Amino acid sequence: MLTAYVEKILKARVYDVAQETPLDVMPRLSKRLNNTILLKREDLQPVFSFKLRGAYNRMSQLSEAEKARGVVCASAGNHAQGVALAAHKMGISAIIVMPKTTPPIKIEAVRALGAEINLHGNSYDDAGAFAKDISEKEGRTFIHPYDDPEVIAGQGTIAMEIIRQHPDPLHAIFVPVGGGGLISGIAAYVKAFWPEIKIIAVEPADAASLKAALEADERVKLDQVGLFADGTAVRQVGEEPFRICRETVDEVVTVDSDELCAAIMDIFEDTRSIAEPSGALAVAGIKKYLAQNPMQNQHMVVIDSGANINFDRLRHVAERAEIGERREVLFATKIDEKPGSFQQFCKSLGDRGITEFNYRYADDQQAQVFVGVRINGKDEERRQLFDLLDKGGYEWVDFTDNEMAKLHIRYMVGGHAPQVTDERLIRFEFPERPGALLRFLTRIGKRWNISLFHYRNHGAAYGRVLVGIQVPADYEKEFQTFLDTLGYSYWEETDNPAYPLFLK
Repeated sequence: MLTAYVEKILKARVYDVAQETPLDVMPRLSKRLNNTILLKREDLQPVFSFKLRGAYNRMSQLSEAEKARGVVCASAGNHAQGVALAAHKMGISAIIVMPKTTPPIKIEAVRALGAEINLHGNSYDDAGAFAKDISEKEGRTFIHPYDDPEVIAGQGTIAMEIIRQHPDPLHAIFVPVGGGGLISGIAAYVKAFWPEIKIIAVEPADAASLKAALEADERVKLDQVGLFADGTAVRQVGEEPFRICRETVDEVVTVDSDELCAAIMDIFEDTRSIAEPSGALAVAGIKKYLAQNPMQNQHMVVIDSGANINFDRLRHVAERAEIGERREVLFATKIDEKPGSFQQFCKSLGDRGITEFNYRYADDQQAQVFVGVRINGKDEERRQLFDLLDKGGYEWVDFTDNEMAKLHIRYMVGGHAPQVTDERLIRFEFPERPGALLRFLTRIGKRWNISLFHYRNHGAAYGRVLVGIQVPADYEKEFQTFLDTLGYSYWEETDNPAYPLFLK
């Protein structure tokens, strides 16, 4: 079986449209993991994904009659772009059926290549069934994104390049998995000649169709899949890929969305490029694999399979990357509702950086606060942090792995507080460095009662804080003098129209 695929891969026609992509060392990640990590840059292809390799190889073998009738495919985006580019290059008609959940950046990229787009259903399965109907009705050739030997062979040319670019021994190649076309092509070529090289599959934890199939020793269809890594959101691994994978894949690693966000950050820090979530799967996987299987001085390859990410998703990625790296702990706790309690709480945390602090006055006894604290990525420090809180007499609830808290609650802390009187709303800005928030609170001191507080460390040069301070009318002049001598830039927001709508 593998010999037949090696022949197909060696004969594959991909370089009419595809490029031989670099295999670059990731210096920062390599140093952190004590191994040489090499990144295969498939994000640098003309459609920013490896998918055009398989699509073009399959379409290059169409007969003249098949070319005249055109092609149709179903895809969440990257395969669609590959088919569209191949069709444009070959001068044939292409209909692309895409789920309605497809990111706009991928839809626009396909449209720019001149293909006809049909949005149908909310998943690849819906789109695939509709595309096959079109194929039967119009006689178009259906170009499968992964369950086709010629598509698999086209993707396998990546392995051919890797071995040529790095002839020295490799410990493992980490490959993202959706339907399985990429990993089956890479595994078939590598295992035919170098069976000692491990092939490690990496899947989203909420779309692990290959893992489920290998455990059951047969293909299974997942009830549902998560859509964060939309390029690999496939409910059932392909039939032909599974046949190859069950003989060639050494291990499957699954990662969650936060770990993917951290991996996107890792790729950015080493390359200044931004991977899509599915494109970062292999990097997330190798970090988890090495945490569970410590080793040093090995050479390993990770596939960056694509860079088609909507710009507006970067907000979520940046917000969750530190949690995915286990460098931020989120928790709720209670502090006494009295002047100076914020400052005392910060002191109890030692020199750890506070990344987030959300609070709104509720009653005269205790305040419920939502806090983020930066740690070094080790579970031991996380435990030490909570030990400190215990010693300080603080009750706490860990929200680091609480999806609802991370997605929603952190932004909903507070609300209206009609019982608060004489409140002034002030926005401050101060140079951001370790301990800056504590110094800010120390400068404010215990003279004024804080009734609202919101702070989030965004990694910028300046920290930004929104503070509600109770200032009786008789003390307004004193308070103004205090603001002017505090030493921080500030803006009065008491008359901001958003204040009475959501906070006052």
